[in-house]
Amino acid sequence: MARERATALLLDFDGVLRRWDPAVAAGVEREYGLSEGVLGEIAMQWGRLQPVLTGQVSHADWVSSVAEALAAPAGGPDRARAAVEQWQRYRGEVDTEVLDFVREVRAAGIKVGLATNATDVLDADLAELGLADELDVVVNSSAVGVHKPAPEYFQAACVALRTLPAKVLFVDDEDWAVRGARSAGLSAHRWGGHGDLRYLRAALGY
Repeated sequence: MARERATALLLDFDGVLRRWDPAVAAGVEREYGLSEGVLGEIAMQWGRLQPVLTGQVSHADWVSSVAEALAAPAGGPDRARAAVEQWQRYRGEVDTEVLDFVREVRAAGIKVGLATNATDVLDADLAELGLADELDVVVNSSAVGVHKPAPEYFQAACVALRTLPAKVLFVDDEDWAVRGARSAGLSAHRWGGHGDLRYLRAALGY
């Protein structure tokens, strides 16, 4: 049985609409004598990351905990704080081709929401990147209190979009998020790059 055509689009942020240049973190690591990849490795440790993604701690507290963990390898707490602050000043880059797609979709009368596991600086990031007015809905895990791929997250996203799950098309670059969305009743597509835009346009019927 064919699915209903989607009337709302839900997009992941990091890896879809926002890109990160790995050279930035690598440059900070070289400057401070840190091992390659250590900033991301420490920051993304699940025990450290999960509380900030669900709003239990602030982005500032998370950053401080990363700096504390880096104190020894960086040569002291002051150098560690400086390294992490320098790394955090970079807030990524907008994928302009995806943004053009978002604008097309909205112009066609289809609602577009951002679905992201993010911290409490998301609104500031969106403003800095010029995206504050480019989306109909922003569903931030730290505001919802639960993160992808939990069904409660996708339920909250559909409520925010005022659209039934069966009528929402979700796009993410991670398999686990796509599987979670499908389990919650949404259509979902694993993002593989700009070559997917033709398929997404067809799926949305324009």
